[in-house]
Amino acid sequence: MSYQMPRGTQDILPKDIAKWHRLEELIRQFCYVYNYNEIRTPIFEHTEVFKRGNDSSDMVNKEMYTFQLTNSRTSLTLRPEGTAGVVRSFVEHKMYGDAELPAKLYYLGPQFRHERPQKGRQRIFHQFGVEVIGAKNPLLDVEVIALGWSFVNALGLKDMKVLLNTLGDDASRDAYRAALKAHFADAIDDMCADCKRRYEQNPLRILDCKIDAEKDIMKTAPHMKDYLNEESKAYFAKVCEGLEALGIPYEIDDRLVRGLDYYTHTVFEVVSVNQEMGSQSTVFAGGRYDGLVSYFGGPEGMSGIGWAMGLERLILACEAEGIVLSEEEGLDAYVLCLDESASVAALQITTMLRAAGYRCERDYLGRSFKAQFKSVERRHAKYAILVGEKEVQSGVLTIKRTADRMQFEGAIDELVEVMDRLMEEEEGAHHHE
Repeated sequence: MSYQMPRGTQDILPKDIAKWHRLEELIRQFCYVYNYNEIRTPIFEHTEVFKRGNDSSDMVNKEMYTFQLTNSRTSLTLRPEGTAGVVRSFVEHKMYGDAELPAKLYYLGPQFRHERPQKGRQRIFHQFGVEVIGAKNPLLDVEVIALGWSFVNALGLKDMKVLLNTLGDDASRDAYRAALKAHFADAIDDMCADCKRRYEQNPLRILDCKIDAEKDIMKTAPHMKDYLNEESKAYFAKVCEGLEALGIPYEIDDRLVRGLDYYTHTVFEVVSVNQEMGSQSTVFAGGRYDGLVSYFGGPEGMSGIGWAMGLERLILACEAEGIVLSEEEGLDAYVLCLDESASVAALQITTMLRAAGYRCERDYLGRSFKAQFKSVERRHAKYAILVGEKEVQSGVLTIKRTADRMQFEGAIDELVEVMDRLMEEEEGAHHHE
């Protein structure tokens, strides 16, 4: 019997959680100023939300956690990505009827994929993602990329670059697919099993193959740009122009196809070029999708664009560049209980301070004064408040400031006011330094 976490999962421990809180706080701030609203969709959905038609992606074919309900034909799948559930919700709740389109949405939460675990790749991983649905404008593609780029810049990440490509509209993509099928026709028997499957389902995905990447047939494959119609070329040119106007550096990578089948027009990846990131260097990635809204029963021709960012990967990128996401936060006060008879009073005092918004703690192990004072130091408490039988009877407490060992006195029933004053003085001293 194993009492350890399953392979590909992790415990996020209290000592690390402050990093996550910092990221989540920043995510909410950024989405607020960009006017994106949070949406929370179910952790599992009906399988067909993700397994749509003849999908060639590895995620759908090999990595989904799917289960059948007992005594039922219903098949459910733990969400492997965020976009499909958000678009399903957009259609189900008829958000397309809103006068103020596009809908600008963001999500934050766990996703599940049965992948081979490695550094920066877990089977349960957390994503921050954005989706903008209901408008098709190249400058909206730019805004969406700018939100993610500004976010990683605000964290202080420097070793980053934007890889950009276009898959064109349906007509351009159909022409390119036909060219790829013709190109790979005689070689496909010598290629990997995934490429054989992709050849039938979506030959664009062959370009994403890691196994056959070095074969000559891959290097001589036709390029998407040669099959774009004028409309698709003009759309992509405006995206590039918009990125340049905002000073966002990018590289065009015409082999970039992304791992999911629903993308059209703009696709992008923002990658870390820091050596320590290894093969898991993509920090966030996404693209435009034209067919998803109508697939879920929404209006024809309604387009969307989005990206997802792995938080585990983002934390690794910050560590690789030496960025500290959070300092350890100390306590405002530690209440030292000097005698057992003062224990209830110590609890009352602790509770009163907490009600006033002070972060505090007290001893529950009946330890000596010396041992409790060690906790004051270990927990970086700004003040130590001494409560014993004498203090309870007199109604006056001794308050020690740990930074300079100064002592103050305060009546129990005026303790909050005393703490407020001491904290204000401390703030004032910091401002004058």
